[in-house]
Amino acid sequence: MLYGDGKYKYELVDGWAKLPKDWSFRDVGGLTIDSQDRVYVFNRSLHPVMVLDRSGNFLSSWGEGYFNRPHGSRFDQSDILYCTDDGNHTVSKFTADGKLLQLIGQKNTPSDTGYVQQGKLMDSLRSIKRGGPPFNRPTGVAFSSTGEFYVSDGYGNARVHKFSPEGNLLFSWGEPGTGPGEFMLPHNVWVDKLDRVWVPDRENSRIQIFDANGKFLTQWTNITRPTDIFIDSNNDVVYVSELAPGVSIFTFDGNLLTRWGNEGKNPATDLFIAPHAITLDSEGSIYVGEVAMTAAGVDRGPRTLQKFTRRT
Repeated sequence: MLYGDGKYKYELVDGWAKLPKDWSFRDVGGLTIDSQDRVYVFNRSLHPVMVLDRSGNFLSSWGEGYFNRPHGSRFDQSDILYCTDDGNHTVSKFTADGKLLQLIGQKNTPSDTGYVQQGKLMDSLRSIKRGGPPFNRPTGVAFSSTGEFYVSDGYGNARVHKFSPEGNLLFSWGEPGTGPGEFMLPHNVWVDKLDRVWVPDRENSRIQIFDANGKFLTQWTNITRPTDIFIDSNNDVVYVSELAPGVSIFTFDGNLLTRWGNEGKNPATDLFIAPHAITLDSEGSIYVGEVAMTAAGVDRGPRTLQKFTRRT
């Protein structure tokens, strides 16, 4: 079956992820792909970093026992992997084979924002009184063309932080709210070829775009609860995962090219339950990871991560 429209049609690769017997991703926090097209699945199982090749063959796993609650992940230009853990309030920097290089943030020490975790997500977010320093449940990482990196900070904060390549905090911006430069769950972050910073502001159902100094430029509002973003800089095409609908593809200036996703009928058979992470490989195939266990109490096993190949 094909999904999408026009030049952007994709076919689901059934049974793509081939995991060891009885293994599951449970929830996929982050997805990122290295220079060899190996897919790194940052997940909430007992094996938090699983590595698969482009054909879905299992290669390795690492990080067992290290993470509290995996959320976002991204490779820099040198195949160094950064992982955000919103459970212990840190960002960890690894080699591709799992050697820890640097820990950013104080483990299990959230910054003071007034945040109090409650039963309902929106009640928790509304408890945030002010933007705070790094970190309180950070969510994602992205890199500028000159090596600085940005961290979205997220469930317990309402800020984006910019760091030097060495990991020193340069500055932060953002406060809780709905206005420009305010956030209600900055859920991930991306830096485009112009060094503009894109932030999926999930519970405000928008993507905010800033310059490299955190100045608000514009926003997209034709979107529902965006969770992650990938921009193909070669073609200026923007790929977004949305927690409810599924996958949306836009032009660089925000025109919708196609969208497909959740039928909302049956968690056992729907294409998506809760898309949480999105990435592309060098062939233009799309990978979508979900948090089906968190959202619906459903363990979809290997199907928690799905691959869509482009058909022309």
